[in-house]
Amino acid sequence: MTNNFAKTKILVTLGPSTDTKEKLEAIIDAGADGFRLNFSHSNHAYFEHLFHLINDICVEKSLPIPILIDLQGPKIRIGDLIQPEIEIYSGDTIEITTQNIIGTKEKISTSYLKLIDDSQIGDFILIDDGLIKLVIEEKKDDSLICRILEGGILKPKKGMNLPGMKLSTPSVTEKDLNDLEFALKHRVDFIALSFVREENDIINLRKWLEEKGYKIPLIAKIEKKEAVDNFEKILKASDGIMIARGDLGVEIGVQQVPVIQKKIIRRCNEVGKLVITATQMLESMIQNFVPTRAEVSDIANAVLDGTDVVMLSGETSVGNHPVEAVKVMKQILLTTESEFPEHENISYQIPENIFENMIDASGAAVVKTAEQLKASAIVIFTHFGIKANIVSKFRPEAKLFAISDKFETLNTLNLHWGIKPFFLDKIRDEESAIQNSMNLLKEKNLIKDGDVIIFTAGEPMKDKGRRTWIRCVVV
Repeated sequence: MTNNFAKTKILVTLGPSTDTKEKLEAIIDAGADGFRLNFSHSNHAYFEHLFHLINDICVEKSLPIPILIDLQGPKIRIGDLIQPEIEIYSGDTIEITTQNIIGTKEKISTSYLKLIDDSQIGDFILIDDGLIKLVIEEKKDDSLICRILEGGILKPKKGMNLPGMKLSTPSVTEKDLNDLEFALKHRVDFIALSFVREENDIINLRKWLEEKGYKIPLIAKIEKKEAVDNFEKILKASDGIMIARGDLGVEIGVQQVPVIQKKIIRRCNEVGKLVITATQMLESMIQNFVPTRAEVSDIANAVLDGTDVVMLSGETSVGNHPVEAVKVMKQILLTTESEFPEHENISYQIPENIFENMIDASGAAVVKTAEQLKASAIVIFTHFGIKANIVSKFRPEAKLFAISDKFETLNTLNLHWGIKPFFLDKIRDEESAIQNSMNLLKEKNLIKDGDVIIFTAGEPMKDKGRRTWIRCVVV
């Protein structure tokens, strides 16, 4: 490892383009910080292969690579068609039924069996990421008659968006629970929930997990208008946010997405919660060897906004150039961070709980101390990762290293802004922990003689009698 690492993290979606040991090792070397398994595609046997592959590489290379599983949620699709492609025309009508039929240009089916009950005359229906637009003109017992506002090519199993429609189906489906039962037999560091609409979607999933003995960070995907409207409550209930810009653009209009993205990232920064910017960041690299200038600017702007993580989807799961896509993204991150190392002033939200506020204040003090001393690095000894996340929240210019004796903590920390985590067996003894960590970081050429290093440790909140300490050391 060199000290040439980006503080903004890269989350890579795995798939047929990256499902071998050689490819995984290559994208790790290129700059991947975490892996996403998208349960909207493939089957358990395939994910079993990926879980074992990731584990083998992490053990072999002693790497803390987090695994995020992305649950499908209530993804609504049209059914099978009589032909691979059917053209429909603006101004014509088309019927959508909940019956299981083979679709034609006059009548197609939907996977959402509650569509008739949930819909109203005048509601819009978008198909294939909004390429086809319908409006409901008539309701029947088991179907809708729709006017085609924007025609196009219908393809089987394409997604159906229902912007503004209040859906009665739960955000966590039976498929999601089945996928969770399978995935939790393996290492899962984050769970992303699709099509979140309100805070209870997160609260209920957390309760389900806790009843089974699991405490895993939950990431709420913001991709529906209801999620934008209920964002503050969703933010409070979740451990992090993913801005799923694809479906979000279809639901609220693409022109709204940049503004919503900036607002969401700012709020996550203010409260110190993980935020992931996702979808179509290097979309052209699915086919092409180089990105467009617009894509490069998009990634740079997400960094300037303050995102913790940028995510690759089709670029690495099914794209022709997955390793090159990661390399390009890392270079964009490094260049942007080097030219604009400081984020805009953020009005950090002060925690209401007194003990959380104490840790928050101590984290701010560590960053301020490092700034005044022009420290090269901040080293945090942590068991659960709380103090490391707090220091990351305040975006120090110094390099940020987290030292833990808990592998689960290392995995989750590796997806947070700026944090490079390392394992040390014993970190309870202050003197030996400092000396051993200095030796480790010098061996990896991450610090050098003459550097000013800030060492700190935050004790668990439940141990109220224990102390938080800060040491300043010149190497």
